[in-house]
Amino acid sequence: MIISLLNQKGGVGKTTLATHLAGQLASEGASVLLIDADPQGSALDWSQRRSQSGYARLFTVVGLARETLHQEAPAMARGVDHVIIDGPPRVTALARSALLASDLVLIPVQPSPYDIWASAEMVTLIQEARIFKPALQAAFVINRRVSHTVIGREVRQALSEQTLPAIAAEVRQRIVFADSVASGALACELEPEGRAADEIRLLAAELRTVEWCGRSS
Repeated sequence: MIISLLNQKGGVGKTTLATHLAGQLASEGASVLLIDADPQGSALDWSQRRSQSGYARLFTVVGLARETLHQEAPAMARGVDHVIIDGPPRVTALARSALLASDLVLIPVQPSPYDIWASAEMVTLIQEARIFKPALQAAFVINRRVSHTVIGREVRQALSEQTLPAIAAEVRQRIVFADSVASGALACELEPEGRAADEIRLLAAELRTVEWCGRSS
């Protein structure tokens, strides 16, 4: 399966989710390839920090920020169980190529009205991509939720008004995720029994079912 993380709004935690999802799937025995399709190269930077920090390589990270992604990624996927694409932060030809390469698109959103509003264009792009790829599945994933806040409680209600579903698993704002960026580690390596590691495990478990995102827009 090829899973892309896409959102036209920057700063929603795409790279952190992409690296942690790849790491979780790899830790469960799957072969995983992470494609950094963001010209900023954040996932590649994370991978380099991981190597410098002495952590074992769990999965391969390659840079492929090209508009031919939809042609190249499927061929690369034949050699692994999962491909995770960390997509660009803006709606571009590259983002459209990532959509066409994917089996499943995750749209990370923070509990913020701005994030909900900004997601509208990505939803439109997914609807357009389904003309060429009717089996494309997509869903929102709530990321960086701050516990015990009104907007945190209301974000799921706001997403229920969208044409795409939101998956049940949520990832909260936690210091360990920031530490993971700085060190090249994963939350499960820094805090094996921590809540962040549990949230990533639940996210990966839900993605393996993919039944929740079968509803068409």
